[in-house]
Amino acid sequence: MNYLSLAEKLVSKALGAGADAAEIYISAGRNLSVNILNNEIETIEEADSAGVGIRVITDGSIGFSYSNSLEMKALEDTIAMAVKFARLTTPDENNVLPDMTGETAVQDLFDPEIEGVPLDRKIAMALELEKMAMSDNRITKSSGSSYGESIYEVFIASSSGQARSYRASGCSLGVSVVAEKGDQKKTGGEYSSRRFFSDLTPPDQIAAKASRKAWEMLDPRMVKTQKAAVIFDPDVAGSLLRGVIAALNGERVLQGASFLARSMGKQFASPLLTIIDDGTRARSMGASPFDDEGVPTQRRILVEKGVVSGFLYNTIAARRAGTVSTGNASRNGYSSLPGIGTHHLSLETGKQSRSEIIAATDRGLLLSGVTGYGIDAVSGNFSGGASGFWIEKGEILYPVEGLTIAGSGDAILNAIDMMGNDIDMNRSFAAPTFRVAEMQIGGI
Repeated sequence: MNYLSLAEKLVSKALGAGADAAEIYISAGRNLSVNILNNEIETIEEADSAGVGIRVITDGSIGFSYSNSLEMKALEDTIAMAVKFARLTTPDENNVLPDMTGETAVQDLFDPEIEGVPLDRKIAMALELEKMAMSDNRITKSSGSSYGESIYEVFIASSSGQARSYRASGCSLGVSVVAEKGDQKKTGGEYSSRRFFSDLTPPDQIAAKASRKAWEMLDPRMVKTQKAAVIFDPDVAGSLLRGVIAALNGERVLQGASFLARSMGKQFASPLLTIIDDGTRARSMGASPFDDEGVPTQRRILVEKGVVSGFLYNTIAARRAGTVSTGNASRNGYSSLPGIGTHHLSLETGKQSRSEIIAATDRGLLLSGVTGYGIDAVSGNFSGGASGFWIEKGEILYPVEGLTIAGSGDAILNAIDMMGNDIDMNRSFAAPTFRVAEMQIGGI
């Protein structure tokens, strides 16, 4: 089926049904999942899916409806429903569709070889991954391994002149295992997610890391409540910084629900902190030539050396703010209206290695696990449960758990005093190891 032609046809039908403006969003694709448990195939699932989201504007009011049927009668009914909803909602002069017609050239979003890899090989990889993870004699149980892949296309057409599409792929490989000692049970998991099958992390490396995460947390201790340095492992960097990203959401800023609302151009964090959102990075899982309402993606510095340099906007939020979209419209598929999201987040690296940061820490916590939601986007405060490893005089001594860490976002972010160089840009939030000079650690 020519989905782009269908999208353009539906735009015309929406205008004919009474809409002043119309946007058609179509996603179509195929998903495969293989799940392994105890050296046996637990499930193999493969499914095709497609759907259409229809956004219309009538007299300044938005209506939205969607359909997972591509039959023309069902789509015409969906259009009628969207127009009906528009007539029931409150008008807003800022309700407009984007009129940008260009797109960003982004390389290597689709792996043409992924469908050519035999299913037997994909199953064998997942089986071998579990076997490798279980080969460590400190591991007692498997929670399962898995392989997954998706191939999908996105099509957008609108009455503003948009008519564009892209094709992308993704695949993943992961495992979770358990280490036991007495009545202790510790779980460790690791996965790899890539655009290209050939870029997946080798199974032996995934297995080794998952196993280590499990057994290295056996025999944890507690420490006394105190103030000490906290080193954030790359795995948990997002636990601190996702609240900062949420606070940079332009809609939150407009609503006064962001602790950074008045911080544009101001220093709010350590000069070591630079945060970048890049929708154009080749082979990145978050990259695309345009966002989910057809606006070209960008590479944007959101925080530069501790100074807020940009907020995130879709078209409507940007218009309310008196600016232009940053290409950050984001949907949860065809069944939702575009909100605001990121593409590929990363921190600018520093000069120290991970081992140098640890060696420079006289007393502190190497943080490897966090519960909670990080810095609160509204208040800027931070608290959460913590686990990891205790450091004395530059040496890792033993695992710790049952701790809490807390503090004000301003104090924590300004206390970042070491930034590592050990970044893995394949992560959805790519961060190196970094250290906060002092935080409140709650223990016994």
